[in-house]
Amino acid sequence: MRRVTQQKRDQLIGPLLRDVSRSFYLTLRVLPAALRPAISLGYLLARASDTIADTKVVPRDKRHAHLVRFRQQFERRCDAGELALIRSDLAQHQSLPAEKLLLEKLDDCFAMLASLPDDDRARIGELLSVITRGQENDLVQFPGETEQELAAFETDRQLDDYTYDVAGCVGKFWTGMCVAHLRALRGWNVAEMTALGIRFGKGLQMTNILRDIPKDLRIARCYLPRQRLAEAGLNPEDLLLPATMGRFRPVYDGFLDLTLGHFDAAWRYTLAIPRSCGRLRLACLWPIFIGLKTLALLRRSDDVLDPNKRIMVAQGDVNRMLAKSVIFCRSNKVLDAWFKKLRSEAA
Repeated sequence: MRRVTQQKRDQLIGPLLRDVSRSFYLTLRVLPAALRPAISLGYLLARASDTIADTKVVPRDKRHAHLVRFRQQFERRCDAGELALIRSDLAQHQSLPAEKLLLEKLDDCFAMLASLPDDDRARIGELLSVITRGQENDLVQFPGETEQELAAFETDRQLDDYTYDVAGCVGKFWTGMCVAHLRALRGWNVAEMTALGIRFGKGLQMTNILRDIPKDLRIARCYLPRQRLAEAGLNPEDLLLPATMGRFRPVYDGFLDLTLGHFDAAWRYTLAIPRSCGRLRLACLWPIFIGLKTLALLRRSDDVLDPNKRIMVAQGDVNRMLAKSVIFCRSNKVLDAWFKKLRSEAA
């Protein structure tokens, strides 16, 4: 494996990270310097695996094989020939230039990985092992590509496992990195904080699921379990009709409540961060507060099943939140009052 230069590292966790991470870029950029390179690289590699799984013009069995190939790069010495196969099969089919470039830069990503300390490499490898196995399961669970081939989870357990595989495991990874690299966190109860971090990740993923129902249904995915829908006399196909919202509302509100419970855990996680770690606090505050604002919009909306309506927090609200949080990130009193206000609006 070739060495990665500082210039290439800067390009990976600078412009490329910005272009593929979208709204999460600010969270990654505000992290303490000791955490930023490894966590940013972990995110890039997770985005690469997501791109592999989602390249729909490539047959499903081939995507599955490439996910296995990708995961194996973390389980043994990286093989440049295997990465070349992924590039040659998938990069040309990317509609987004940033995702095409990410696949073309996999050699640099793995060279940067090889330059990290052993413990950081192991944490990233564990993270990607969970994520890629979850993505492989996803390809099996949801074999179709259109609403005519709609499939759904059957049980709450399947949904919970899914949210762990794609996001909860990130909370575990994040916590391990923070404890390893920040002296101020050496007194944390790692088991307790890891459990809270896992719920943090699950809350963010549930927010995405509850916001993106119309889009997911039309690519053959219903993440809400059939058992829950059946309690309201519904099946997944019924959710394709926006007029179903009245019958769906009690089920939907139940999942909003579940998600709020995860955000309560995320808030305990955030307030446990010492006030001296302002950057880390901001990196946790921002997704929580944006998530709560999103849940409030979803709670009040009758359009959550309408594919023509995109429910999202206005950029002006986000900008004001960012500015205010920078000022008050070290005040537990102000932050807790702010959290309670946002939570009450989403309840």
